[in-house]
Amino acid sequence: MVQALVLEKKGELSLRDIDLPLEVGPDDVKIAIDTVGVCGSDVHYYTHGAIGSFVVREPMVLGHEAAGTIVAVGTNVKNLKVGDRVCMEPGVPNMNSRATKLGIYNVDPDVRFWATPPVHGVLTPEVVHPAAFTYKLPDNVSFAEGAMVEPFAVGLQAATRARITPGDVAVVIGCGPIGIMTALAALAGGCSRVYISDLSAPKLAIAGQYPGIHPVNITETPLAEVIARETEGWGADVVFEASGSPRAYEGIFDIVRPGGTLVLIGMPVETTKFDVAAAIIKEARIETVFRYANNFDRAVNLIASGKVDLKPLISETFDFARSIEAFDRAAKGLATDVKLQIRLRG
Repeated sequence: MVQALVLEKKGELSLRDIDLPLEVGPDDVKIAIDTVGVCGSDVHYYTHGAIGSFVVREPMVLGHEAAGTIVAVGTNVKNLKVGDRVCMEPGVPNMNSRATKLGIYNVDPDVRFWATPPVHGVLTPEVVHPAAFTYKLPDNVSFAEGAMVEPFAVGLQAATRARITPGDVAVVIGCGPIGIMTALAALAGGCSRVYISDLSAPKLAIAGQYPGIHPVNITETPLAEVIARETEGWGADVVFEASGSPRAYEGIFDIVRPGGTLVLIGMPVETTKFDVAAAIIKEARIETVFRYANNFDRAVNLIASGKVDLKPLISETFDFARSIEAFDRAAKGLATDVKLQIRLRG
């Protein structure tokens, strides 16, 4: 029995003992968890009890953005050792699936993803995980940054799907954690500048601290008007939709240049429509993003290089004993918060 933050059912959290498997297999490592990020999906399970077809039907440990220290290794593990500081990719696919063989293991129907019903998450002192999905952190990358690799990997997946050409102009719709990280990934991928839009002035101010990111407050100026002005009516090379709002699709192709790309990241909670004719007329390419595949190590490398600084996005860190407080605050969706984290070790 180990202590963990448990989602008992919709709207009910408890910090209690629970029986979790901690046996280390030959290809596994055991990790003492240091830091865990509070993700929007964790909060959504807490407040709504489900995301699409994934429904919380029994108590589930939350948390999937994590970093820690290896305390035990399996007999077959050669690339990691006790004492290594690591972050972990939370989705483990069926290695024999057709999706995995195609290199798109993120869409493997059999993937087991932390804190996705019925799979337990990692807001608990120790976890066991396959070494193949565990990544060593360079000395200059903190545990807090290591716990940010998972959401940054989503932004990196989006930038990769966009097939950015150096010098491209990009737009990100939605200035939440994933939106800002997508903007940073787009800049690291070669974009000359990125415009990011939202309704929240505090979040836009945070994003605007980064050179190359230009905030657009759509309560003051329509996004299409800004992009038309800044691109001399041509449009953006790449548009990333990261808000998940159905309203974001109204006129979205007005800001995409002819032959440009729309990358869909935000997951709408309701059926969403967009103008197919407008997409066809511009021969726009549409890409979609679901989590990430084969880029966790690249995300770590970018953070270690200093080209991507995620530290300004950490709004507050809570002790493990205050985990429920952290989730209650995240559920409020404060405009000044980007990423909340929970620290399990002093």
